[in-house]
Amino acid sequence: MPGFSQTMQAAILNEVFRQTEWPSPSSVHLALFTDDPTDENDISKELTDSGYVRQEVTTVFDAPDMDGGFIVNNAAITFPAIVDATVTITHVGFYDSATAGNLLASQALVAPKTLSVNDVLSFGIGKLKITCF
Repeated sequence: MPGFSQTMQAAILNEVFRQTEWPSPSSVHLALFTDDPTDENDISKELTDSGYVRQEVTTVFDAPDMDGGFIVNNAAITFPAIVDATVTITHVGFYDSATAGNLLASQALVAPKTLSVNDVLSFGIGKLKITCF
């Protein structure tokens, strides 16, 4: 499934075909990447700036469209200012933990975002969208 990690794909298949319940994560955190983490969760691509910390995604809502369903954020998500050096963010990922954890889904940004020292990256309401297919 596009965007879903191997962990998420396995959980869905096990839930549907093996009736193996996969508990929903107690929290979901947004991570920033300098390149595609792939569905195999290549964490070497996650931002390593000393001011960086994953941000909790506290609210999402369903927004069905004509081609299927998707969810988007209904609260702004803001990261701390960049501290170390200019960096270009190309992808975001959704994790079940603030550190380490399992990658649930990832996606490329519509356009890469270059951040200089002291720049803050924020995603306004409705700016993060995860599609089912």
